[in-house]
Amino acid sequence: MKTLIVHAHPESGSLNGSLTRHAVTTLERAGHDVRVSDLYAMGWKPLVDAADFGDAASKPLRVARDSGRAFDSGSLAPDVRAEQEKLLWADTIIFQFPLWWYAMPAILKGWVDRVFTSHFAYGVGEHSDTKYGERYGEGTLAGRRALLSVTIGGPEAHYAARGINGPIDDLLFPIQHGILFYPGIEAVPPFVVYGSDRLSHEDFPAVARAWEERLLALEETEPIPFRRQNFGDYEIPSLTLKEGIEPRGREGFALHVSD
Repeated sequence: MKTLIVHAHPESGSLNGSLTRHAVTTLERAGHDVRVSDLYAMGWKPLVDAADFGDAASKPLRVARDSGRAFDSGSLAPDVRAEQEKLLWADTIIFQFPLWWYAMPAILKGWVDRVFTSHFAYGVGEHSDTKYGERYGEGTLAGRRALLSVTIGGPEAHYAARGINGPIDDLLFPIQHGILFYPGIEAVPPFVVYGSDRLSHEDFPAVARAWEERLLALEETEPIPFRRQNFGDYEIPSLTLKEGIEPRGREGFALHVSD
């Protein structure tokens, strides 16, 4: 297994840092190849601008069009190209980050904004009256799997189905479905550490053991069965779920997960 770990936390001695180091050790001991993109250590630039697209940048800047032109012409910024090459190399991607304000840290979102360019992560495939591109289960990054490893300050009950912060599956849906599944990456169920703000040094070994078990079972873990766009579940061209296809009582984001 070739694994890319995208790490997003400013403190190397944090729980997130420890989980990333433990992942590298565990996977390498098991014979896997591992690369790490430590975004803070890299000084990653999170802002998309004309410098990302070189000679392909237009005035005024049109990010979607210009990023696709830059990808096609090979004129993307070197740091963006390097991360795209890592994604193409990997068959598994682990995203290690804390949940801040119901989302990933800004530097990680900036990594997505810059690396997931047009013609690389979107804007691919046939666009016609019967097919709206290759996305949601198809695309350039199809065949790869991803795991979100997320630390959360609050207790698990706050993120349960009736919890005040909302179900964790709903909070992570924009990442797992909207960012990863869109270009074809299949997400496996996340690894979540709740109550991380109150976690002591004595608590860490149990977390590390659970993390190691998830990592060693990763190749056999079934991905979340999101519905594919072009495989019959959606009306064309409206791309709305066909009537009667969902299990009774299911609604919201869960409609887009099949049985």
